[in-house]
Amino acid sequence: MNTVMMGIGVPDVLIPIITFFLGICLTAVIVQIISRAKAKSTQQDMQRQTESAKREAKNIIKSAQIDAAAEAIKKKEQFTTEANQIRGELHETEMRLTKREDTLDRQAELLTDREKTIKQQQQESDRRLRNLELKDKQLSVLMAQQKNQLLKITAMDINEAKDLLLKRLEDECEHEMSALIQRKVEETTEAADEKSREIISGAIQRYAAEQTCEVTVSTIDIPNDDMKGRIIGREGRNIRAFEKATGVDVIVDDTPGMIVVSGFSPVRREVARLSMERLIQDGRIHPSRIEELVAQTKKDVNHKLLQLGKDAAVETNVRGLNNKVLILIGALNFRTSYGQNVLRHSVEVAFLSQVMADELGLDGSIARRAGLLHDIGKAIDHDVEGNHPTIGANYLKRFSESSVVLNAVAGHHGDVPPDNPYTPLVAAADAISASRPGARRETLERYIKRLEKLEEIAGGFKGVDNAYAIQAGREIRVIVDAAQVDDDAAMKIARDIANQVEAEMTYPGEIQVTLLREVRCIEYAK
Repeated sequence: MNTVMMGIGVPDVLIPIITFFLGICLTAVIVQIISRAKAKSTQQDMQRQTESAKREAKNIIKSAQIDAAAEAIKKKEQFTTEANQIRGELHETEMRLTKREDTLDRQAELLTDREKTIKQQQQESDRRLRNLELKDKQLSVLMAQQKNQLLKITAMDINEAKDLLLKRLEDECEHEMSALIQRKVEETTEAADEKSREIISGAIQRYAAEQTCEVTVSTIDIPNDDMKGRIIGREGRNIRAFEKATGVDVIVDDTPGMIVVSGFSPVRREVARLSMERLIQDGRIHPSRIEELVAQTKKDVNHKLLQLGKDAAVETNVRGLNNKVLILIGALNFRTSYGQNVLRHSVEVAFLSQVMADELGLDGSIARRAGLLHDIGKAIDHDVEGNHPTIGANYLKRFSESSVVLNAVAGHHGDVPPDNPYTPLVAAADAISASRPGARRETLERYIKRLEKLEEIAGGFKGVDNAYAIQAGREIRVIVDAAQVDDDAAMKIARDIANQVEAEMTYPGEIQVTLLREVRCIEYAK
C-alpha cells in the first residue's frame, strides 16, 4: 500500500496516518461482521431453545393429560366399586325387608285365621248356650212333670224326690260337660298340632344334619405283645405312673395287639389314648418320660378343645364366648349320649332353635346361642354334683350370660319353669335332634326296661285288661274292659296314663297312648 501511495505521490508523513485510519475502518468492518455473525448465532440458539421449550411444554401437557386420564379412570373404577358395594348392600337390605315383610304377612294371615276361628268358636258357644238355655227350660218343665208324677206314684216326701231329681240332673250335666270338654280338647289339640307340625317340619327341612355320629374309642393298638411288658414296667411302675398322671385305668389283658383305656371322663380318656400312642411311637417308656408326655398331651388336647369350641361358635355364628366356655364346648366332642355326639347335637339344636324362632318372629341369635349352650353341663357333670342343666346354668352365670339363656339351659328338661319363649323352643329342638331317625341308640337292657315300665304304668289303672308297648316304645296300646269303662272314662284313663308316663319316665321324643274299648257279644248255637 505504501508503494501505491508513493506512486500516487502522497507524502511520506501522511502514509502512516492513512494506514492507521484504514486499519481502524477495516477493524470496524470486521467487528461489525463478527457482531452480525454472533447476533445471528444467538438468534438461532434462541429459536432452538424456544422450539425445545415448546416441545418440552407439549410433552409435559401430554404427560399431564395421560396422568389426568389415568386418575379419571381410577376414580371411575373406585366409584364403580363403591356403587356396586352400595348396590349390593341395598339389595341385601331389600331382601331382609322382603323377608321381614313376608313374615309379617304370614303373621297377619295367622292372626286373621285365629280371629276367624275365635269368632266361629264364639258363635258356636253362643249357639250352644242358647241350646242349653232351651234345654234348661225344657228340663225345668220335665222336672216339674216328674216331680208331680213321683209325688203321685211313690210315697216319697218332697225332700227325697228333690234329691233324686238333682242326682239325675247332675249325672246328665256331667255327661254333657265331659262330651263338651272332649270336643274342645280335640279341636284345640288339632289346631295346635297342625301349627306345631308346620313349624317343626319346616325347621327340620331347612336344617338337615348327618345321621351317623362318632363314638369315643378307648382301645389302643400296639405293634407287638412285647410292648405290653414295657408298658407295665418293672413291678408295674410304668403303668402306675401312667394311671396317676392321666387319672384313668389301663387294662392290659391277653387280647393280642391292643390295650384298653378306661375312665369316666372322655377328655381324660382322650389324653390317655394320645399319650399312650406317643409313648409307643417314642419307645422311651419310664415314669419321668410318661409325666413329660402326658403334660404335653394335656396342653395339646386343651388347645384342640379350644379350637373345636371356636369352630362350633363360628359355625353357629355365636360371638362373645369366653375361652373357658369354648373349651367346654369343644369337650362335648368327646361326650356321647346314646351314641349321639353331644357337640354335633348342640350345633343341631342351635340351628333348629333359630329356625323355629325366626318362624315365630323371635330373635334367632338368642335362640341359636341358647341352643348351642344348652348341654354344656355335660362337659363337667363327671366332676360336679347335680344334673347337667343345673350344672350348665350355674357355670354360665360366672360369665354374665343373659337370664334368657340361663333359663333355657336350666329348663330345657323341665327342671325349672320357663320364663321366656326361648326355653320351650330349645326343649323342642333338643327333643327333635334326639328323636330323629339314626340320631341315638339304646342298649338292649335299657330298652327292655323302658318297655316294661310303660306296660307296668298302663297296667296299674283300674279297668285295664292288657297293655302292650309297640313301635320300639314310641306307642303304648291299652285294652280296657268295656263293661267297666265307658267312653268318657276311657278318655280320662288315656290322659292319666300319658301324664304318669311324663312324670315317671325319661325318654327321647314322645310316646303315643292308644286306648281301645270294644264290646264283643258272643253266643253259641247248640
